[in-house]
Amino acid sequence: MAEPAGTAAPRSFERWLITVLAAALPVVGIAWSGDLPLELGWQIYTQQYLALVLALTLGLVFLHVRADRSTGGPAPWYDLAAAALCLGAAGIVAVFYQSIDEELPYNPLLGLPFAIVLLVSLTEALRRLTGLTLTIIVALFFLYGLVGHLVPGRLAGNFVPPVSLLNTLMLGEAGILGVPTRIAATVVIVFVLFGAILNRAGGSGYFTDLALALMGRYRGGSAKMAIVASSLFGSISGSAVSNVATTGIVTIPLMRKAGFAPATAGGIEAVASTGGQLMPPIMGAAAFLMARDLDVPYSEVVVAALLPALLYYGALFIQADLRAARSGIARIEAARIPRLGRVLVRGWHFPVPFAALIGGIFVLNFEPEKAGLFAAAAMVVLGFAVAFDGARLKPMEAVRILPQVGLAVLDIIVITAAAGIIIGVLNRTGLSFALTQNLVSLVDKSLPLLLVAAAAISILLGMGMPTISVYVLLAALMAPSIKQLGVEPMAAHLFVLYFGMMSMITPPVAIAAFAAASLARTAPMRTAWEAMRFGWPAYVMPFLFVFSPSLILIGEPGPVVLAAATALAGVWLVTAAIVGYFARDLTAVMRLGFALAGLLLLVPSGAFPRGYLTDIAGAALGLALASHEWLAARRFGRVDSPGRDGG
Repeated sequence: MAEPAGTAAPRSFERWLITVLAAALPVVGIAWSGDLPLELGWQIYTQQYLALVLALTLGLVFLHVRADRSTGGPAPWYDLAAAALCLGAAGIVAVFYQSIDEELPYNPLLGLPFAIVLLVSLTEALRRLTGLTLTIIVALFFLYGLVGHLVPGRLAGNFVPPVSLLNTLMLGEAGILGVPTRIAATVVIVFVLFGAILNRAGGSGYFTDLALALMGRYRGGSAKMAIVASSLFGSISGSAVSNVATTGIVTIPLMRKAGFAPATAGGIEAVASTGGQLMPPIMGAAAFLMARDLDVPYSEVVVAALLPALLYYGALFIQADLRAARSGIARIEAARIPRLGRVLVRGWHFPVPFAALIGGIFVLNFEPEKAGLFAAAAMVVLGFAVAFDGARLKPMEAVRILPQVGLAVLDIIVITAAAGIIIGVLNRTGLSFALTQNLVSLVDKSLPLLLVAAAAISILLGMGMPTISVYVLLAALMAPSIKQLGVEPMAAHLFVLYFGMMSMITPPVAIAAFAAASLARTAPMRTAWEAMRFGWPAYVMPFLFVFSPSLILIGEPGPVVLAAATALAGVWLVTAAIVGYFARDLTAVMRLGFALAGLLLLVPSGAFPRGYLTDIAGAALGLALASHEWLAARRFGRVDSPGRDGG
């Protein structure tokens, strides 16, 4: 949300109050994630902490964001009153939560004033931060909670007394004080803080230089550099759009200068940045929620997501290479490419916090938020001690990061709290079970039809929403239907996450593509279509790991390796057919042959009896066609390899 031109600055007291409240959000998040209350001997309910976080968040929204969704400017009297009311109501819940919770079963009206204030203020905060789409969805679910028992047919819900519904959704752990908000108020705050410290210490510049040093000397190096940089920084940024803004400002001009069309350059950056939300270890914080939903260790989610993410970026590499070869796009000028050794020496300290993060999770068995604090602390110490490109993290800069982090997490906290309303209504009314049963019966228990429907709904519901809110919504609405037809639970949740993320590059609301288009100075819709064309493997990958769980590392090593190899080979062959190039330009007949071979390899061998025959046929056909093209290109004196300049 940009501040409109000509908007008056906030009054000094308001600026001070916004700064204090914004800094308090990460401070209390750090204290809670680091078990400080426990160390001090304070007995505090998790819901008390979450109510405090909501008090700070809602108060900040009304002080910082105006009713027209602009930021800055003096707050009108009604926003000041709303901020005070939110701070007071949620603050009272935080302080007296235990007494309120014990009295509610005997006196339900006790919590009603607080519940009404929280419901109205949360809904308006959601509208100010995200717009009308998600706000209307949440309002419809709440309305269903009130009148769902009157709905005719198979979608009728259980009757829930209105006061009981309000108390459950607003004051109980089955609503806005539940798991989604807890993840946002701990894990998300900690990792946004880590990312902000890393960025301020020069981390984004280091990742960009590293990608440039690794890929700049190869054909299409500017596109490959964008893919590497976006995967590295996107895995911790938590947002596809912020990833585009951070890395795209460097990579998009480089791609345009190398010869990529503006829309293509923007599309490549958009799809590469979107993939960062699917790349472990952080995955836009969705991985932490997924672990809670599946009741498995966080490390299992990371392991399951790793191979699909590597295949995703491998497919992008293949496409970038073949497109560069066909268009004659060579490497980046040598003068702009830093020496790899020098980059590694200058930024030797940046991998250390990641080692601390991974060691904390996998070796010391820390909770994700505690491991994130461990990594952030390591980055602070190293940022103070070691300069990067002559710049060193200063104590006052570290302090100024706190309010920036507080403002950065406002939308995620509000969205996850609102998602708690949806989840609470689904559970209290029985709508979750009814939706699952109806969706499964609608497609006549056909898994392929259900997956296609789920993919379309996931893209539609995910449009315009941040990573974590996309996952929360889809995990509640779509994943249960997929699991009911016998799909591995991990595969079902990764399926909806992937397609929710594809909404970032799928028209008409492709927010990552639109952000890239503004940097590329080209048409947003054209950039979105280019992103879809470049990222086509991402629309296929989820179907593959649903039918072949080996791709999410479930099973013996042999089938896992075979599934990964056939998937990558299939993507390579189909991409060659789409681009029209392998070792040389492909004729129409050869393109059809490559496409057929690739599709045969992409069909999971476990999808039907004797499915391995499709792998054998695809491999034989693909090898024959590839050999023919390679030999023909050698005969005519043109063989391009993915080497430094090709040919």
